[in-house]
Amino acid sequence: MKEGLHKRQLQIALLYFCIAAVLGLLLRSFSMLSFDFNYRYVVHAHSHIALLGWVYVALTTLLHYCFAKDTSKNTYNWIFWCTQITLVGMLLTFPFQGYALFSIIFSTLFLIVSYIFTYHFWKNIAPTHKKSNALKCVKASLVYMVVSSLGPWALGAIMSTLGTQSIWYRLSIYFYLHFQYNGWMLLALLGLFLFVLEQRGHIIPQKSFVLFFKAIHMGIILTFFLSTLWTEPSTWLYVLGGVGAMVQIGAFLFFWKLTKNGVGVLFLSNLQNRLLRTVVVLISIKIVLQFLTAMPYFAQMAARYLDFTIGYLHLTFLGVVSLGLFFLLDLFGQFRLSYTSYLLYFLGFMLTEVLLFLKGLIAWQQWGIFSGYATALVFCSLLIFLGLIIMLLQNWGKP
Repeated sequence: MKEGLHKRQLQIALLYFCIAAVLGLLLRSFSMLSFDFNYRYVVHAHSHIALLGWVYVALTTLLHYCFAKDTSKNTYNWIFWCTQITLVGMLLTFPFQGYALFSIIFSTLFLIVSYIFTYHFWKNIAPTHKKSNALKCVKASLVYMVVSSLGPWALGAIMSTLGTQSIWYRLSIYFYLHFQYNGWMLLALLGLFLFVLEQRGHIIPQKSFVLFFKAIHMGIILTFFLSTLWTEPSTWLYVLGGVGAMVQIGAFLFFWKLTKNGVGVLFLSNLQNRLLRTVVVLISIKIVLQFLTAMPYFAQMAARYLDFTIGYLHLTFLGVVSLGLFFLLDLFGQFRLSYTSYLLYFLGFMLTEVLLFLKGLIAWQQWGIFSGYATALVFCSLLIFLGLIIMLLQNWGKP
């Protein structure tokens, strides 16, 4: 494993996750708090800091130090700190004004800096990695990250012309989220996992990798149509989305078949092994749920009952992506992940997922929600925060 991974930058990423968790607690305590705040504004801050502060910073730090030349460190550090300025700017503006002049300026600057990072990374890949399968996944993930940014760029024009009630407003948000979660984040995680395997001598045969690579791209592109089904479009979009979901299921099954024999060369600890198995199970649940939404009945259910959609997004972000990152950080030896912090986080995550999907089920069946629901959701969210803060305290300042 390449030495010199910048732990402080990863610690900053985890700090953003803690801040996002605090904002999440604030949102889930909204009905019980005596002081007033704009709920939607805080939602914007929460989502931006979680996606861009935690995931983006952690992934780009890992990608740079795994694949880039050592000589590019100074330029990367400049890019990193410019990114922090934009993130702090969003944190100080979104909760108080939502999408307005200064928050839009900082979020736009973030997109520009992310393009600069992508260009810098592309131009500074270490020669030893240029033909690796891991790098192919990573390059593709960065392409999807850039493609996803078309959604935010379109939002400004849509808000000023068609308004926030237009279907195009919601579609542009779903476009961004889809290619962030299913393109940028998942492919970057797969690329980093392949990097570790390749460093330990487990190389996937080229023909098999090409087959997987084509399938995963087909799945990512076609499953976007699943995000449009709430508009009740042509039957063909249901078919295309369903085909994409089936192809994606096949691609992940094939990937696991290609890599599972190499897991033994990683010499995983008990906690690392548990994390990896958990991520595999959660990915399986995610793609099955995704496949169900190709059916008109479930597509309309997901659109009508927002808690199902929120539960799915949190399953992907808090489960697949964040636990995947915890696994890699612990595997790289850059984080100390204790059983206590892991169990608190995982227990909070699982309980909040149960409560979110339960609320969606209750709304669907028109049952009455139990009186302590909001309190239970806050308590379970607090477990997530406690797990993260313990993790941060165990790692902060460690060289």
